[in-house]
Amino acid sequence: MSKISAKWLPAVLVPSIVVVAAVAMPLQANAVVDLPDKTAAEVMLMINTDENLAFSGVVEKISDMGLPAMQMSTGVTDSMKEQMTELAPKGMEDFVPGAADPGLITSALEALSGTHTARVFVGASDKIRVQIQDRMSERNLVVNGNDVWGYDSLTSKVVHAVLPDATAAKAKAEVKAKEALAAFSAELAVDLSTPAKIADYFLSKIEPSTVVSVGEDVAVAGRSAYEIKLTPKATQTLVESVSVAIDSETGMPLQVVVRAVGQETPAFKVGFTSIDFSTPDAAIFNFQTPPGLTAEEISVPSMSELEAELSKVSEISDIAELKALEGKFDEAAMPTVSGTGWDAIVEIPAAAVPVELIDSPVFAQLANAVAGGKLLSTALINAFITDDGRILVGSVSLEALQAAASK
Repeated sequence: MSKISAKWLPAVLVPSIVVVAAVAMPLQANAVVDLPDKTAAEVMLMINTDENLAFSGVVEKISDMGLPAMQMSTGVTDSMKEQMTELAPKGMEDFVPGAADPGLITSALEALSGTHTARVFVGASDKIRVQIQDRMSERNLVVNGNDVWGYDSLTSKVVHAVLPDATAAKAKAEVKAKEALAAFSAELAVDLSTPAKIADYFLSKIEPSTVVSVGEDVAVAGRSAYEIKLTPKATQTLVESVSVAIDSETGMPLQVVVRAVGQETPAFKVGFTSIDFSTPDAAIFNFQTPPGLTAEEISVPSMSELEAELSKVSEISDIAELKALEGKFDEAAMPTVSGTGWDAIVEIPAAAVPVELIDSPVFAQLANAVAGGKLLSTALINAFITDDGRILVGSVSLEALQAAASK
């Protein structure tokens, strides 16, 4: 197995993109649609990247990941947080307690099961409102200019933050991005000067591990759409296919369906059940704190502070410098990767796993005893916890994880 490096990217991103893309991109039953034929590259070029595209609609997420019913408490103890803090990279120590917050972890677990509905309003890149509707509560996220509001009716908690003006920083970032793309293109001797060239390059990189095709024309939320379908070539992966529906008129992604091997119903599907491309009323983005509640003010770093931190990262100009950083971390706690693409497996050493994790209530509810350890299994991702305390994670079968653990 190789130590953490650029090889991390496909190993971590391939399984994660399946889930994170399904959550982030907006489903409805297909209807008979007949659109002009297009290639996969042509459909990719249609995808709308206009950050000011206005719309509103209802998004539904349906998950059938095979998770058992659980008592939603995380069982993350103070000593577990302390151990995770000690193992965290420098500068991330303060992040651990918040990331291990029971409410945050509970929400993450709930998102992987059942059905959730959200109303979405987008007026521009700085005018967004998302209302997540549960059976007994509602959560709101509102972005209006530099103001960001969050409200949870179940906990009666309101938070507010004022974001720094990022106009100048955004302009600088766009210039740097163009320069980086040009340098990358020159280094690889590849023409990335146009969106079409970038699409061709992307396809050339993904096609060795994935069949990229145009599926059947579909109807989503009453709109006609093209379907891009990704089918893994790997034989060990749990993912059968990922399909993304692209609106034929606006190019906006409307639906994602993720299918698992051997499962008739989709493991994950998210998308619009209704959508309107007219600009929402500006009043929708004006958040009012409910009577009797006081908003908790969240401090946000200034743009100059953020730029200072980003400049430290930008100083890492090549792979040699990146590799040099590896020596600053505890080698015994560094994850390693075996395999590539859809078959990739990440192994987390026992030294990096909190001792009490395997004894936590959530773990006890989710994991099953298997040869050599315990298995936390979902339709798309498996995690094998060995008897000696290591954790192996991948979008692969238990047998593949056990084989990797024995090497």
